[in-house]
Amino acid sequence: MQMSQEVLGQFRRKRLLIAVVVSALVLILTLAFRFMEEKGRIEQQSRTFADNAIQRFDRLFSPLDVAASNTLGLVGLPCEQVRFPLIEKLASLQTVRSIVLVDNDSMYCSSIFGAGDRQFSAIYPELAINNQRMMLSTDQYLLKGSPILLLWTPHDNANRSGILQTINIEMMSNYLLEPTLPWVERAVFNVGGKSLEYGNPMIEEAFPSDDEVSYEKASLRYPFTITLFGPSPSRLALSTLPSQLPLALLLSLLMAYIVWLATANRMSLSWQISYGITAREFMVYCQPLINSKTGDCNGIELLLRWHNPRQGWIPPDVFIPLAERQNLIAPLTRFVLREVVRQLPQMPACPSFHIAINVAASHFHNREIIDDLQRLWWPANPVPQLVVELTERDSLPEVDQRVVTHLHKIGVKLAIDDFGTGHSSLSYLKTLSPDVLKIDKVFTASIGTDAINATVTDMVISLAQRLNIGLVAEGVETAEQAVYLREKGVDVLQGYFYARPMPLSDFPKWLSEHKLTLAI
Repeated sequence: MQMSQEVLGQFRRKRLLIAVVVSALVLILTLAFRFMEEKGRIEQQSRTFADNAIQRFDRLFSPLDVAASNTLGLVGLPCEQVRFPLIEKLASLQTVRSIVLVDNDSMYCSSIFGAGDRQFSAIYPELAINNQRMMLSTDQYLLKGSPILLLWTPHDNANRSGILQTINIEMMSNYLLEPTLPWVERAVFNVGGKSLEYGNPMIEEAFPSDDEVSYEKASLRYPFTITLFGPSPSRLALSTLPSQLPLALLLSLLMAYIVWLATANRMSLSWQISYGITAREFMVYCQPLINSKTGDCNGIELLLRWHNPRQGWIPPDVFIPLAERQNLIAPLTRFVLREVVRQLPQMPACPSFHIAINVAASHFHNREIIDDLQRLWWPANPVPQLVVELTERDSLPEVDQRVVTHLHKIGVKLAIDDFGTGHSSLSYLKTLSPDVLKIDKVFTASIGTDAINATVTDMVISLAQRLNIGLVAEGVETAEQAVYLREKGVDVLQGYFYARPMPLSDFPKWLSEHKLTLAI
């Protein structure tokens, strides 16, 4: 019982370990998924912010571009003739501070200051020489020191004539680049290597601080870019994980509970037995039955052994009782029958040679054992005598006792295994008429050491002899026990003193060696 509890405890511990591992994996994966999802959402917010800012700037620059193109026809005309049309144009463009006409590299007419003569390429070489269309600069005339954006629209390929618009970029940036916390802390408008940051009137290059990352997006229509600075998306996403922990824990505990329920069958010993039968994890062993007088091997008892790759060797006193409770003992018995039938050609072809097989009382229900023998045993035309050993873990109902009678009729002997330790009583000897009583190893071990059990042993031996029932003593381990039982008239001895259980396929070799030993 203790061994059984240990094995079942191992299965429960494995189930618990699997549930804990799955729970931990679900918790980690859930938090990782939420982290990646949140990180992606933050990155998408930054991209959306930059896209929207570029679209707004593009929409504001587009009418200025169109207005400049429509004004190109005024280039070259006298300033006194075109100044008022320039003022009217300026009035319709709210974001433009001034419009300047440039002709033959001369800035000759301004919407604000009127006629003039300044060299365009000398003042703005980036526009005239480097062919830039936009330039960030500082206003030196109206609002001195304030940032402005120069929008250059050339009149010809020489790039010395055209329309120069001065745009109030600070107002535009304050309107269009307002950061969206927490993922955007700073937004910067960039043109030609110069930058204007939201909230900063200085035109200077912007750099991220130590704990910031940057994201840049360029306009496809105009030569400017938008740069965003803010916390790392990973850091922001990580900061949201504590709020995700309760849901992740709940989900992980739910998965652990589902796994615990799902493994109830698969991780149970009964499921392992069913799987073991299919996977041929069970092996048939045998232990010789020795004639107490001659020392000859009169037969074998078939024993079932189970090597579970997941648990190792599992003792029969663990899996046999459980198999009986789970109605799996009959499939195991059929497995033993199939294996011994397969090995029959290697067994002694002698009617006096006995092959004993353990059968649980539940296998007698509805003549199940008889049907199995008719289907598996008799078609092999066996010569050895079959002995069915009735185990005593369950009592045999009266209706199944008739099956025992049928077994006698078809030539199968009946043995009561472990007599005196289970449900048997003296009435069994009358109702079942057994051919053999097997003395349990507990009583055998008491010989010479336990006076009470030794007395019971003597009583069982005497009773069997009076009823003319054969006797087999199990668990013979010493010469003293063998001599005592032989002198008491026990017919057959079985135990480690003669041979340990061995694979059924090894028995022919052992039998040959045993015969040689007796001959010597």
